[in-house]
Amino acid sequence: MSETRNEQEEQRRIKLAEIRAMGVEPYPPTFGKTHDAHAILDGFSPDAAADYATVAVAGRIMALRRMGKATFCHIQDQSGRIQIYFKRDDVGEQAYDVLKKLDLGDIIGAEGYVFSTQTGETTVYARSFTLLTKSVAMIPLAKEEVADDGTVTRYDAFADKEQRYRKRYLDLIANPNIKNTFVTRSKVISAMRRYFDDRGWLEVETPILQPLYGGATARPFVTHHNALDVELYLRIADELYLKRLIVGGFEGVYEISKNFRNEGMDKTHNPEFTSMEIYVAYKDYLWMMDMTEHLLNSLVQEVHGGSTVSVDGTEISFAMPFRRARMFDLFEQYTGMQLRGLSRQELVEAAGVIGVSVDPTWSAMKILDEIFSERVEEHLVQPTFVMDYPVEMSPLAKAHRSEPGLVERFELFINGKEIANAFSELNDPIDQRERLEEQARIRAAGDDEAMIVDEDFLHAIEVGLPPTAGLGIGIDRLVMLLTDNTSIRDVVFFPQMRPERSGDHHA
Repeated sequence: MSETRNEQEEQRRIKLAEIRAMGVEPYPPTFGKTHDAHAILDGFSPDAAADYATVAVAGRIMALRRMGKATFCHIQDQSGRIQIYFKRDDVGEQAYDVLKKLDLGDIIGAEGYVFSTQTGETTVYARSFTLLTKSVAMIPLAKEEVADDGTVTRYDAFADKEQRYRKRYLDLIANPNIKNTFVTRSKVISAMRRYFDDRGWLEVETPILQPLYGGATARPFVTHHNALDVELYLRIADELYLKRLIVGGFEGVYEISKNFRNEGMDKTHNPEFTSMEIYVAYKDYLWMMDMTEHLLNSLVQEVHGGSTVSVDGTEISFAMPFRRARMFDLFEQYTGMQLRGLSRQELVEAAGVIGVSVDPTWSAMKILDEIFSERVEEHLVQPTFVMDYPVEMSPLAKAHRSEPGLVERFELFINGKEIANAFSELNDPIDQRERLEEQARIRAAGDDEAMIVDEDFLHAIEVGLPPTAGLGIGIDRLVMLLTDNTSIRDVVFFPQMRPERSGDHHA
């Protein structure tokens, strides 16, 4: 892309050259920062002034107010903003001349002491400062007006959603409050990892590039390995490799990983997403339900300090126990029809009666899934374990111990969205082969999301998989829920985007 610069950016480059001509290096290698903004704002008081007699702060200039021989600015670091006061007589004439050439977006460090202004604003009185980075590109900072009393009014923030996603670094600068979403995301993943580690389950890594893809019903991304001259697939799930490790003798393994599905994009689907999968030997789906609700209750307690989360004005309670409901009972409750045991053609007809549009060539599995998505999910606002799915929808789950035609599976729905999926894992090698071969027939009939037969995985099951419970949690959707965001793009630093066309604007 050719480089285009506006007049203001040209002026910044001129200032950069002038600063260098003054013998000042505008990109020094380091700065001895001692305090962040929040620590000072939270801890300073007149009584504690001695503790802040020498501080060094650093951050990006977000507001500037020049008053002849004195200058006020606000800098922003990861923790927040703080005001700095510069007086020419204290920092020196040459340094003050450099200060005159600074712009919004430049990064500086300042050393001095903390005091409180006449308006009561906690401020760093600079004895010296260092230019750390001269910004030569315009950045979409919110416009600010600083009143005589020091009050800062911000308006006209960087609000273009598409540009915010494309240039997240600018979004983080202009809208620092969104950092909270990503801090929460990090806390959720860290807390989940600690929960599992404390129970002795092992974090492992499995291949991203796979000769066969499996563990879910989805279309893969395909790539070519030049050295081996073979087609490989980006994984769509971790499941089949993690089960191989249980076969190998580990009794509890988990992985927090990126998965990839070459499918549509919407508010809850990104082609690259983060998932957690865990498998524990000698357990079943009922045990996994208990563990899942305890895990999520613990996460919410740690992240929010309580068991309730507000989502779009609705209070979601993570208090235990969560609601448990059988899938076909929910079908009957919300469609008025009993769908259990119906043939594929009967399901097509039932969908018509219910008012759900389906392709008459779809498999029974896909039709049931569509009816559930259209007529049931929206009602599952409070945490609900949906239990006991038909075997057609769950080719990797163990047959139900007392209900022929069903499997021991649950999905957890919260606020109308699937958050988790779990099974008593199928470990009967004969049954597993028959189910995957049925999936192959469904695939041959035109459903390219159906699973393929993985002979190595089947051999592992033949070697012997102990009774095992498995669980998968969509990290992105969980973070959406816990941060009250409605789009997956708001909880992913760098979501997938359509390439910008030539001539599209840039910040």
